[in-house]
Amino acid sequence: MPDALFATDAMRAVFADRTRIARMLDFEAALAHACANAGVIPQAAADAIARRCDASAYDPPALARAARDAGNLAIPLVAALTRNVGAADADAKGYVHWGATSQDVIDTGLVLQLRDALDLIDADVARLAASLADQARRHAATLIAGRTWLQQALPVTLGLKLAGFVAALDRHRERLRLLRERALVVQLGGAAGTLASLGDRGLAVTQALAERLGLRVPEMPWHAHRDRVCEAAATLGLLTATLGKLARDLSLLAQTEVGEALEPAAPGRGGSSTMPQKRNPVGASIALAAATRVPALVSTMLTAAIQEHERGLGNWPAEWETLPEIALLASGALDAMAGVVEGLDVDVARMRANVELTRGLIFAEAVQTALAPSVGRDTAHSLVAGACRQAVAQGAHLRDILAQQPQVTQALDARTLDRLFDPLRYLGATQAFIVRALTARPAAE
Repeated sequence: MPDALFATDAMRAVFADRTRIARMLDFEAALAHACANAGVIPQAAADAIARRCDASAYDPPALARAARDAGNLAIPLVAALTRNVGAADADAKGYVHWGATSQDVIDTGLVLQLRDALDLIDADVARLAASLADQARRHAATLIAGRTWLQQALPVTLGLKLAGFVAALDRHRERLRLLRERALVVQLGGAAGTLASLGDRGLAVTQALAERLGLRVPEMPWHAHRDRVCEAAATLGLLTATLGKLARDLSLLAQTEVGEALEPAAPGRGGSSTMPQKRNPVGASIALAAATRVPALVSTMLTAAIQEHERGLGNWPAEWETLPEIALLASGALDAMAGVVEGLDVDVARMRANVELTRGLIFAEAVQTALAPSVGRDTAHSLVAGACRQAVAQGAHLRDILAQQPQVTQALDARTLDRLFDPLRYLGATQAFIVRALTARPAAE
């Protein structure tokens, strides 16, 4: 599992061994009460079982060792629960785990952990999106070179770049909302997904179980249909990819030769063991590491979804560590990038200087577009491309080269040329796009 560098403390607590046991015991307590409510087992037995569903009374390492021989954690846990119940109430111990199978308790326990994980993820996505929105408003008109294929393309604004991430994160929040509706469901199917051991009370027990756990009731048990957990993995994978892009873009802006935006500085942050001058983008590094690792983990989840008949062999256990690891990595990436954006150090002057770095080449499209109505698009492209080559060869400004070409000056006077080399006049729908992205936020924002 990721260590403290790659996951938040809160998410590690959600997927800690004792928490896993606690959530499985939550299932067993709720199952006992649900069975009692449906008249399947005595209420006294349900109360006795629930009293022994305290995770602090169980030994995670011992259960883990026993699980290796048993094949899963549920078998030794249920055995330990049965012993503990029997020590206090001999009659009640025969009703432990009534009507359920190991996969029921493991899957439902995982769903309960996933619910807690999604609460943390959603809160951190909202935090990051809000910080990005604040920065986008602050820098709505801050000029920066737009880059394609890692080369300067056209002038844009920093606000536009950041608003794109706001919109993406808001889409992720909608995905998380829909994921909750589909994935946060109880699992109760018994040995082969029929609940035969519960007779005609199976549906009633499932309903009562779901209500006690605060989960939805699925249309049927989903032992071998893993689309729900795969959707959780894929949703977190998409989120992590967006975090990776944000990290990549900001780390490129932080390069010494670019120097347009830096991660926040603090004692002990981003330093080097040998180079005191370094200000490394450590937050971006964490997010990029997560974005590198998560796709393979999502692939594992999708591969494991191909399960045999009513219950799978080997592929279901592959999920047990994989989905938690995806959530852990996503949490670390989110927290890292939220800290970066909240303290982002923006060098507005350097951004403007870099727009001018190419001596006007960044405005080539603007000139071509203005020339085209007079000389045709192809001719305009040829004229401006030739002028660009000449400007580079001579180390001259593109505006000066164009001013020496009759075909250009016949169509564009000096005032028009000056206007075409004003970056603030060639931002297109930039401000409208920023407004759209920032006014379409979720109501809670």
